[in-house]
Amino acid sequence: MKKYIVIIMALFLMLFISACGKEEAKTDQDIKELVHEYTLGDFDGEDVVASINSHQLIVQEAGKEEVYNLPEDEFFVSIAPFKTYTHECAIHNLTSCQGELVEEAFQVTVTDEAGEKILDEEMKTFANGFIDLWLPREQNFTVTIEQGDQISEEEISTFKGDYTCITTMQLASK
Repeated sequence: MKKYIVIIMALFLMLFISACGKEEAKTDQDIKELVHEYTLGDFDGEDVVASINSHQLIVQEAGKEEVYNLPEDEFFVSIAPFKTYTHECAIHNLTSCQGELVEEAFQVTVTDEAGEKILDEEMKTFANGFIDLWLPREQNFTVTIEQGDQISEEEISTFKGDYTCITTMQLASK
């Protein structure tokens, strides 16, 4: 009987040790939710910096850095349509980039190279003035943003190293 207890205790100890130090791998959905939380400002602490490049979400907090790989088949891009002012940006900072047009509705259309619409819906900018999109990787797209009688259209691509922060879409009269 003691032999079985020792074996069970040893197995339990091995499982406990193997579980310690192993961070559970985040799924693509977990990463998307994490990105959305940082976009909304749903995080603890004031010294948090979260940026997102073409392949990774990088979070720095209290001197520590966490790096999360983005989905292999989807590319994150954040677009800040504007009328008057903007800022230069290439790599989106989820915690500090600020666009001009906050919580405003726009008609957003994304068309692929074959002319197929992959997105055509009304979207609202977040409190940071950006619209977040997850698009298929390694493709070229035409993005059209409309509001009333104003429109902006731009070509973007979703290849490794491409911009994740688009701040060049100035709305102008149709």
